[in-house]
Amino acid sequence: MNRVLPIALFLIATSILLSCEQAGPTANLGESSVTPAASESPKVVPASDLEALSNRLITDVAGVKEGDIVFINGGARDLELLENLATDSRKAGAFPLLTLSSDRMARMYFEEVPEKYDSQSPELDLRLATIPTVSISIDSNEAEGLLADVSPARLAATGAAAAPVGNLYLKRNVRQVAVGNGLYPTVWRAKRFGITQEELAKSFWTAVNTDYSALQTTGERVRAALSAGKELHITNSNGTDLKVRIEGRPFFVSDGIISAEDVKKGGPAVSVYLPAGEVYCAPVAGTAEGKVVVSRDFYAGQELTDLTLTFVAGKLTSINGSGPGFPKLKAQYDATGAGKELFAFVDFGINPNFRTPAASRLGNWIQSGTVTVGIGNNTWAGGDNKISYGVTAYLPGSSVTLDGKPAVQNGVLKL
Repeated sequence: MNRVLPIALFLIATSILLSCEQAGPTANLGESSVTPAASESPKVVPASDLEALSNRLITDVAGVKEGDIVFINGGARDLELLENLATDSRKAGAFPLLTLSSDRMARMYFEEVPEKYDSQSPELDLRLATIPTVSISIDSNEAEGLLADVSPARLAATGAAAAPVGNLYLKRNVRQVAVGNGLYPTVWRAKRFGITQEELAKSFWTAVNTDYSALQTTGERVRAALSAGKELHITNSNGTDLKVRIEGRPFFVSDGIISAEDVKKGGPAVSVYLPAGEVYCAPVAGTAEGKVVVSRDFYAGQELTDLTLTFVAGKLTSINGSGPGFPKLKAQYDATGAGKELFAFVDFGINPNFRTPAASRLGNWIQSGTVTVGIGNNTWAGGDNKISYGVTAYLPGSSVTLDGKPAVQNGVLKL
């Protein structure tokens, strides 16, 4: 999942950015961008009990109650689950609105809609954003690198135009639930993990259906420890060596439940990403110093190696890398406006029940002991950078000290 734009953007099918998964930290460097391969035809591998899952999402996770207005969005492959969500919302006395997204619609926008409309203010989307109290989205993206051949300028323009919609959701404290989190069991993602789609589906739905009570306990412990600290120092054998200050910054926990306490806090506290298991913050602005190295990832469906991000006073001063994916990443970075260069967030994985395969070529932030950082948008993490762009850097096997004491050691959580 890409968390660069808030989850709410999935819900409005009138804008291209709402039709493809590209918003909130970016799940993988290449997930937001795409040309579908003919061999990667959609295949539905459903959860074991869609009725129970729907009931849980409505009742336990989102806390839907009488009078709520619930926006629900996803793709045709999950139509039965979407129908269940709409029905369960109504059973709770809420009022559901169901919309569909698809890769085809995302492609058609850039193929058929005149470029002059990319920067057009999304008036309908903005009006709709004043309505919901809850939004639930199921990742609908099927193809890796769906918009890989679209001009970086067009992607930047559509992102900038759509950004106010997501910002309005955050301002209104809409309770947001996103199912996917960079792990939805598509054909291409299973290949990247080095397992079958059925194996990934089993791991994914097991993680989505996990008992989140233990995660809540772990999340609160980790949040409390980090909140009491002043500085993080992240190192990795690949050359990563970064310091950033966190003193006084709020930490948020995605533990699978939007609690009454979360509702009181509002903003990022009422957003949940499933499968859950993260503690994150937007650090003190202007304090990131050092270097972040991503040994291997993918961007726009193409391999990216040795991506190196150098920071001085919280700003990216150089970006280098190799592999066929790097020129595309650099072109998109260059085409994006001010704010793209700002260090955005630090994210700690706390879920002990999900492990990426040893041969995996992808990372994911929920795995316990995983450290993830990024640049660009950080409103989802409690920051104020509203730009509709971001780059996420997974740092598996890293070590982190909190004021000189071990917080993560070689990929093992110590808090």
